[in-house]
Amino acid sequence: MKALLVVDIQNDFCPGGALAVSGGDEIVPIVNKLMDHFDAIILTQDWHPAGHLSFASSHKEKNPYDTTDMAYGTQVLWPEHCIQGTNGAEFHPELHSDKAQVIIRKGFRKEIDSYSTFFENDQKTTTGLKGYLNQRGITELYTVGLATDFCVKWSVLDGIDEGFTMHIVKDAVRGIDLDGSLDAAWKEMEAKGAIITTSEAILG
Repeated sequence: MKALLVVDIQNDFCPGGALAVSGGDEIVPIVNKLMDHFDAIILTQDWHPAGHLSFASSHKEKNPYDTTDMAYGTQVLWPEHCIQGTNGAEFHPELHSDKAQVIIRKGFRKEIDSYSTFFENDQKTTTGLKGYLNQRGITELYTVGLATDFCVKWSVLDGIDEGFTMHIVKDAVRGIDLDGSLDAAWKEMEAKGAIITTSEAILG
């Protein structure tokens, strides 16, 4: 069984948001069309408490996009974004979010950031997505959303490690691109065995 995994299409990641991905809103119509071609739709939602330790504002003398050492390794420090209960954390208003069967919220533990939709950044704390997929008999995921070089990439890599066939829909993702991270992400996903496809190939 195949599912569409819609990663973090939230206001703060779209133009005008606190951590805007260039062209992030352009993928919304494509994602909406893709939803009609899958039996299962899974949305993920970045869901940070105020004062999250991945925010640059939580660290004295640190600026957005600096790094710091956390217990689980090096962490990029972000502008405050996707804070629980704020408009920035809501799904893009034109996204057909009502078609989802489940919403996986991540990053809600103050001391751990979470890029992947399978694990938080310590690579131990699970989101519960794998269990849901196994219960539903879903073996293939078609991944769309934001951002290609962070949450999408980590989701695809972890999904492969967890035994799922991971597809990434090239025209339905957009990246941040910090110091060449976007090109590196595509190479890393492809090298690991991700299947790169397009919406046209799915919609026919």
